[in-house]
Amino acid sequence: MPHLNRHLRAAMLAAAGSVLVAGVVTGTATAQPGSRVPIAGTHPAWAIKSAHVSALATGNVTANVYLAGQDQSGLAAYATAVSTPGNALYGHYLSAAQVAARYGPTQAQVSAVESWLTGSGLRVTKVAAGIGGYVQVQGSLQQASAAFGVTFGMFRGPDKRSDRAPQQAASVPAAIASDVSSVSGLDTATHNMKPADTLPPPGPNYWVAPPCSQYYGQILALKDPSAYGKRQPYNNCGYTPRQIRGAYHVGQSGMTGKGQTVAIVDAYASPTMLSDANQYAKVTGDQPFRTGQYTQDLASTFTLTAPNECDAAGWYGEETLDVESVHGQAPDANVTYVGAASCTDSDLLAALALIVDNHLASIVSNSWGEPFDTATLTSTFDQVFQAGAAEGIGFFFSSGDNGYESPDEDPGSDTIQTTFPDSSPFVTSVGGTSLAIGPAANYEFETSWGTLIDKLSPNGASWSETPPGSYPADYDGSGGGGVSTFYTQPSYQAGVVPNSLALSLPNGATATQPMRVVPDVAALADPSTGFLIGQTDLQPDGTTLAFSLSRIGGTSLACPTFAGIEADAQQAAGHTLGFANPAIYQRYGTSAYNDVTDHPRGPGFLAEVRNNYTDPFTKTGPIVTFLRTLGINGEGAAALPAVKGYDDATGVGSPDFYIQSFRSH
Repeated sequence: MPHLNRHLRAAMLAAAGSVLVAGVVTGTATAQPGSRVPIAGTHPAWAIKSAHVSALATGNVTANVYLAGQDQSGLAAYATAVSTPGNALYGHYLSAAQVAARYGPTQAQVSAVESWLTGSGLRVTKVAAGIGGYVQVQGSLQQASAAFGVTFGMFRGPDKRSDRAPQQAASVPAAIASDVSSVSGLDTATHNMKPADTLPPPGPNYWVAPPCSQYYGQILALKDPSAYGKRQPYNNCGYTPRQIRGAYHVGQSGMTGKGQTVAIVDAYASPTMLSDANQYAKVTGDQPFRTGQYTQDLASTFTLTAPNECDAAGWYGEETLDVESVHGQAPDANVTYVGAASCTDSDLLAALALIVDNHLASIVSNSWGEPFDTATLTSTFDQVFQAGAAEGIGFFFSSGDNGYESPDEDPGSDTIQTTFPDSSPFVTSVGGTSLAIGPAANYEFETSWGTLIDKLSPNGASWSETPPGSYPADYDGSGGGGVSTFYTQPSYQAGVVPNSLALSLPNGATATQPMRVVPDVAALADPSTGFLIGQTDLQPDGTTLAFSLSRIGGTSLACPTFAGIEADAQQAAGHTLGFANPAIYQRYGTSAYNDVTDHPRGPGFLAEVRNNYTDPFTKTGPIVTFLRTLGINGEGAAALPAVKGYDDATGVGSPDFYIQSFRSH
């Protein structure tokens, strides 16, 4: 799952953050006439005294000031009501125009924010209307200092370079505090903006080394050492959509997503996305997209594409996976790919707002995120999610590929924490599993995705360590989850998520009230029980581009898989389901889900053997062999155990007869 760039350090107005029905934990400033209200998060955590390089007196700033809109508490309440089965307003969705009229920023709010900014000497360069709208300004450092009440300095940033940042939290005049939700552009933790780049060519393919199985347990690693008292199977070559449809009873439902539209949001756009998806469908025995079934809505220009910036080519596999996964589970659904201008928070936010402002789809799949304490524009993201819910749009997000985001699991995280946007209470967080599919595309078992690897010893007679190996040295990825320290428990989790979990903060403290816990649901994610993907890649000769097959995983697979299944469920229901969580939790404990646990076959570990090329990009050896032990999602304070019932590794579970459960509702 790609992480967002972390150079745009802006967050939410502390005074405006409490509008969420689910609640947030935040301080609220008491504004006095003529006073200013701080904007939480605009003083980056890395801009500290020990990292200070020098003062800064000159330079230019381009900033987006995001508009809160009108009646934000009313928006949150309506979004909850229309999404909750049994509520009198359930399913009474608003049009995009109605949402904008009721809850979008007014001209008076825009004028008030513009007047404040221009009064400080800044120049308004753009005004974006609608949900997620903003006023963009440019000016000198001195003018920005006056407008936002800060001084700027140079600090050693997270990109290991000298970066500009405010030395205090930015603030706005109290008179317009309710008109502003967040700000971006005050720091430069990666670079300054520059003219648009052209998209680079694809990178190399990841070649899967033999042997590998077509289904779980097909080939045993008889020449390799045993583990846990028996010979372990080779991992699979990559499950096909048909196999996943069988395991999750998608094919049995008879639903194909007909009449539904799924939007996929990523940064950039692979130049061969549609042709790759169609060729992949043919290779795996499925139907290609019909003419007009797949559409794209791309940013007019792309920026920050270089490998040391957003790495545009690195996103190609992500978005190809998303398109092929959604189409694989909902082959008759329309797919709209929305390509953001870059991987920054503000550009991905703009792509989401575009969907809401134009109602481009009713289901949105997003395979990206970042540790919560590096997220920016959180209140504006939430505003977009709530507006989408009011329209009947459901947002699905990957829960992350680094467990509880411990620094041992993700070097980009500085503490154990959840990720964002998936921890927002107005989106569906999709966690990860390791899935065993049998020879008849049948479900055999599932456990939480969390892997320790143990390399074959040089003499080939044993594993280098006593299996499963040691944590965190041998940690090799896991599905995200955990307890939020920011959002309180949404109503749909009450009575399902145990208080013993919802009160357990990641720092070991006990919360004073239940908190939001993620994920909500889960699906196949483990790369070793992974997905077969087809994409145009650079071949081993270093010059040729050609369509190639590979294997891929991560919650970047789980999220679009579930989004495709959601399209089938929406077809079965015969009406738009919108924000899915209330309906998801209403089905807790039923045949809609597989209850995923760490030991689905009884006590003891599950494992697979995997061979890798020494250089998988050029398909060259020698072959390196690993034992991969499954179902270990972190240890100690970062552990996310999968137990019976709801847990913070797999949520309420993976889809079983999920689609069929909507036929009678």
